[in-house]
Amino acid sequence: MSNPAIAASPTPSAVPRDVSVTTNAEPFKSQDRSRGTSKLGAWEIEDDGRPPFILSVAEMKLLAISGVKFYSAYDLFIINPVSTMLQFLLYDGNQIPAGLQGVLKASANIGSILGQFGFGMAADYFGRRAVYGKELMLIIFATIMCISNPTNHLSPNDAIVWLICWRVVLGVGVGGDYPMSASVATDRSNLRKRGVMLSYIFSSQGWGSFVGSIVVMTVLLCYKHVMETKGETSKVDGVWRIVIGVSLIPAFGTLYHRLTLPETTRFIKASAGLRVQDEESSRPVPTNEKTHTSGSSSEASSSSDPVEPKTSHVPETLVYFSEWRHAKHLIGTSLSWFLLDIAFYGINLNQNVVLQEINFDGSTGTPWHRLWRVSIGNLIITGLGFVPGYYATVLTIEYLGRKWIQVQGFLLEALFLAILASKFHTLGTAAFIVNFSLLQFFFNFGANATTFAYPAELFPTRFRATAHGVSAACGKGGAVISALGFNALSKDVGTPAVLWIFFGCSLAGAVVTVVCLPEVKGRDPDLVYEQELRAMQSVGE
Repeated sequence: MSNPAIAASPTPSAVPRDVSVTTNAEPFKSQDRSRGTSKLGAWEIEDDGRPPFILSVAEMKLLAISGVKFYSAYDLFIINPVSTMLQFLLYDGNQIPAGLQGVLKASANIGSILGQFGFGMAADYFGRRAVYGKELMLIIFATIMCISNPTNHLSPNDAIVWLICWRVVLGVGVGGDYPMSASVATDRSNLRKRGVMLSYIFSSQGWGSFVGSIVVMTVLLCYKHVMETKGETSKVDGVWRIVIGVSLIPAFGTLYHRLTLPETTRFIKASAGLRVQDEESSRPVPTNEKTHTSGSSSEASSSSDPVEPKTSHVPETLVYFSEWRHAKHLIGTSLSWFLLDIAFYGINLNQNVVLQEINFDGSTGTPWHRLWRVSIGNLIITGLGFVPGYYATVLTIEYLGRKWIQVQGFLLEALFLAILASKFHTLGTAAFIVNFSLLQFFFNFGANATTFAYPAELFPTRFRATAHGVSAACGKGGAVISALGFNALSKDVGTPAVLWIFFGCSLAGAVVTVVCLPEVKGRDPDLVYEQELRAMQSVGE
């Protein structure tokens, strides 16, 4: 009997409409427990029975290795203060030409799209172990090239072009980090704490942004005497290089662990067409005569062994996503992420507009004083909205569920965007800060966190990284649109009109979530996929 996981799957129409697929993954709890502490060397986490948001030592180590969003937030958002520094260094305090400034802010996101597609597909084809760490090597190399910018030997515009080119390469690595770290963590997580682990990983975005603000302020304090007292504004050339270069410290600190992280038992079995585990038995159950092995021999396969790429994987992936029930889910994860990032990055890559409204835009004073004011404004925004929102998600995701958090997040984003759009020029400073902080809070206690978790939890192991990469790339497409279009559009129609566009995107995101996405709390996608294959197989017989 042929295995439908390897042979071409039947068309969706071959599946009877009355076949019900169990989405509750309680039977697989025995699988997580059976790994136990003996498997912790392979970073496969046991269910210790504690509340989901309380992490074990092994989970904290895994979190430190796969803290993808620290690099994303630090590298993507640090460009705001860096671009201001480059204005003083290259343009005597004047604005960077509008076209170059938009491309500079969008450059890393453009690269991210390529990285998310490429690394996501490679992780499913070659295996996580074969690919993981390569994206971090690319981040390290591109960061070194960014801070090696020969500003003294290039024209101002050429110096910006140099930075743009290497930030595109940096973005490829940052983008590859999304599907890689999400898949690596999900493959190892216990089902009951899977959402919490992904939320913790994503919360490092808040810390990346927060640490970025602290680093900028610290380096500026070190340069205060030479820039403020001596008036040597050109020394800002050292400030921006140090600020960008600091991200190399955690990158080098985690590189070895990423390159040596073993493959998981779950991925090895999924790629071989084996069931992950039965409720009644701890032995793998063969589903194909070609892969028929005893339970002992299968268990003997080391999780550190490389996974051989299967030439049939690409056709299987195309067949899987050609079915409407799966395509609908991919459309849901991709479109909701796209709509979110139009608003999220439109605002956060153009915070100068917001900082101007709260009098922290650094429009007056000496160059050092202006940079200091911008840094304080960024710190306020991050501290009040970013970090608290992420941890609200961490504490509640396993209780409220992903769908509820995403829908309420979109709706409350829309509410506060509507307030800001309608009262943009009339709100007092305190009211503006409160509304903007609540907007940031519900970005992160909402769709900004759950759009990262959804594709990792919704799709089976063998297609997980590809689906996550496609979804994330669509999100970054929205970020690129905002980065390139926000400034020009706000000048043409006004910032309030642009905020109304973001309001519409948030409402549309809530609709897409309701229509296209199921709740994934307690849902084991491998079990769902296995039952779908059984249903197809029974029809074929």
